[in-house]
Amino acid sequence: MMTSKEIRESFKSFFASKEHKIVPSAPMVIKGDPTLMFTNAGMNQFKDVILGNAPIKYARVADSQKCLRVSGKHNDLEEVGHDTYHHTMFEMLGNWSFGDYFKKEAIEWAWEYLTEVLALDKNRLYVTVFEGSPSEGLSRDDEAAAYWEKYLPVDRIINGNKKDNFWEMGDTGPCGPCSEIHIDLRSDEERAKVDGLTLVNQSDPQVVEIWNLVFMQYNRKADKSLDPLPAKVIDTGMGFERLCMAVQGKISNYDTDVFQTIIKALGELANTTYGDDTKNDIAMRVIADHVRTIAFSITDGQLPSNAKAGYVIRRILRRAVRYGYTFLDQHKSFMYKLLPALIETMGDAYPELIQQQTLIEKVMKEEEESFLRTLETGIKLLDKQIADTKAKGLTVLSGIEAFTLYDTYGFPLDLTELILKENGLSVDEAGFKAEMQKQKDRARNAAAVETEDWVTLKDGDTDFVGYDFTECETEILRYRKVKQKNSEFYQIVLSRTPFYAEMGGQVGDSGWLATDDETIEISDTKRENNLAVHLSNKLPQDLTATFIARINLKNRTATECNHTATHLLHEGLREILGSHVEQKGSYVSPSVLRFDFSHFQKLTDKEIREVERYVTGKIRENIIREEMRHVPIAEAKEMGAMALFGEKYGEDVRVIRFGDSVELCGGTHISSTGRIGSFRIINESSIAAGIRRIEAITAEACEDYFYAQQDILTEVKSLFNNTPNLTQALRKFFEENAEMKKTVEEYVKEKTVQIKDALIKKKQVINGIDFYVLNGPFPAEVVKDIAFQIKGQFVENTAFVGATEYEGKPLLTVMLSDDLVKDHGLNASQLVRDAAKQIQGGGGGQPHFATAGGKNTEGLTKALNEIIEKIK
Repeated sequence: MMTSKEIRESFKSFFASKEHKIVPSAPMVIKGDPTLMFTNAGMNQFKDVILGNAPIKYARVADSQKCLRVSGKHNDLEEVGHDTYHHTMFEMLGNWSFGDYFKKEAIEWAWEYLTEVLALDKNRLYVTVFEGSPSEGLSRDDEAAAYWEKYLPVDRIINGNKKDNFWEMGDTGPCGPCSEIHIDLRSDEERAKVDGLTLVNQSDPQVVEIWNLVFMQYNRKADKSLDPLPAKVIDTGMGFERLCMAVQGKISNYDTDVFQTIIKALGELANTTYGDDTKNDIAMRVIADHVRTIAFSITDGQLPSNAKAGYVIRRILRRAVRYGYTFLDQHKSFMYKLLPALIETMGDAYPELIQQQTLIEKVMKEEEESFLRTLETGIKLLDKQIADTKAKGLTVLSGIEAFTLYDTYGFPLDLTELILKENGLSVDEAGFKAEMQKQKDRARNAAAVETEDWVTLKDGDTDFVGYDFTECETEILRYRKVKQKNSEFYQIVLSRTPFYAEMGGQVGDSGWLATDDETIEISDTKRENNLAVHLSNKLPQDLTATFIARINLKNRTATECNHTATHLLHEGLREILGSHVEQKGSYVSPSVLRFDFSHFQKLTDKEIREVERYVTGKIRENIIREEMRHVPIAEAKEMGAMALFGEKYGEDVRVIRFGDSVELCGGTHISSTGRIGSFRIINESSIAAGIRRIEAITAEACEDYFYAQQDILTEVKSLFNNTPNLTQALRKFFEENAEMKKTVEEYVKEKTVQIKDALIKKKQVINGIDFYVLNGPFPAEVVKDIAFQIKGQFVENTAFVGATEYEGKPLLTVMLSDDLVKDHGLNASQLVRDAAKQIQGGGGGQPHFATAGGKNTEGLTKALNEIIEKIK
């Protein structure tokens, strides 16, 4: 039986023999494409080629691509673990042709690989072809069907509808019919009873699609019409895990060696055996799947967080922790302990798992422990909601409360239902779903973008000249209108541009497009599918004119100072902290630089100062920039250039050297380090386990920072009569202040005792209850102190009521002895909440002590009387 490693290599070897270039997997986390957070299909890394925004380097390509499907239209998350074949992270085996071969070869080689190389049973295979769409003028894909008839009986070639057999990249763009290959993995007895033909595309767990051959031959326009593509594209995708299931004769992806090593390690941790309990099995499948997703995301540079892609990863991790907590009795962090098992399975194919094992474990462990604390808090809240629901005589928890548990504390609906069921309650599922839909609608509306079709004025590609020039002559190649959040702007593509398009942490350039008659502002430059698009609120009057494209030189120079400083900072951190330091992210703008790096403890003040001195030393050396373009990546690495995990590099790269600092970089840099002027770190913090962040400033921003600090120092000195020894003066001031505070505290204590004694003498007895009523201007802490002193001195039938004000703010205070709460059912919190309306405020507290503030001091008397009447 072939192992998963052997199957993966056999695919690459087969297509290498068919003259395909075998390329490495792109990162699972996508950078530089605003339309997508994660690689969700094998074709993602080739979008630029398919869209015509990048040249065709190899006409034939094949690879094994890490993919993640947990958002957008490809969202398999809820199915994961509950069936045998859905996953969040999965591998997609694929082969591509860009204007080379088409349907005949794609079908022929797919059949050859499956039946001859892997020796799958031909009698268990079925294929689908596009049945056509008369409304769009599309006929049945008879061409594909005819090629399949060479290998399969006609009755095993099934017509498929547009949903299943017409593939589209998005609402617009390349698309075309596809042909899916399905396999029937049922036993011979089951196949004899029910024909597999009837189970294709019917969600049967044993009759599954394993390979999809996409024939891109059209371009979908914004008006939904279709134009033929000038260069047809083959794009195939085969689920690696499903293929392993078929080759290894299993009935579940999770039964293959891809997952079994992880599942067995989990079984040992949880003291359970896979296959003994249905609910436990689901939990083990969820965890085995999710641990892969989390580990690969971290290696690609995406840490769990509360924003965008990081939030998705955090939710996946929390889903796994919940299953372990609920079904496997894992109440302490455990997932990070599964990493060695994952490495055993996939470390050979993806060595980044081995190289970053320590970081992955630390991030996962901290995230697990943080969520387990949140989970405990959520359970306490749910316990309170259960008690409140029962107290009201209800048997159903509201959908809003269930959604709050889900959204704030990570409780899935099924976990809430499980706990409620144990307490004889149920949940308003319809209300929960309504709240979920509201959130989705809000997110959809916030992210909604409408783009019109490109209007092409001239054919051609953009020539970026921004490394060498800050302005140049140019023409508009094409443009389109974009609507987002009730605003409209234009995307403009130029024939030549000095504008750097946002990428690699460096912000995009702003500037102007000018003619003799008109100047329009370019507010930003973005990179979309490797295309530099210039954003403007309006179009030029003459779109066919020749323009001068001119960047905002002041902003560019400030950005370049910060970018070069990040390279020097990276080098300094490795020199001072150690070679374990690796860049994990950066942000470079005209005003600030931000640098994220791997390190497992907070930097000391001494280390920060050493790093600053290192960088400023390099600045004073005035090192000249060395720039090498189109360097073979192997040669660049020999030069010592650092390649970052989670980045996709081409075969030729650009290398930037400042002395000993050598990095692969596509951004713009200052000509020599001396032009940076100065450098200061303004903040150092943790953003995740094992990941630190430094924020720093350079050049003019640094000068402004120094001036601001100097102004503060001058102002403080003036408060101390410009003493030459400010430190000594401040120390003396604080010592004197501490002595004065002690004196005041003693005075306040004496005064508080006097006020309390006066209150005791003026005690009112009403209906057997001793009332101690305080009026007047007193600070809140004094009122509270008096209240607790009285409660401590008089333990029965005692009510303290304060109606005080301080610095114009009214305050209500109620303290009740324990017997008034327990035996008479009084509640201080309810009393102050009700009475607070009189002072236009609110508050609360505990049954025996509560306070309320407000705005209307004139209502204090009414509030006081109301409280006394209710206590009576």
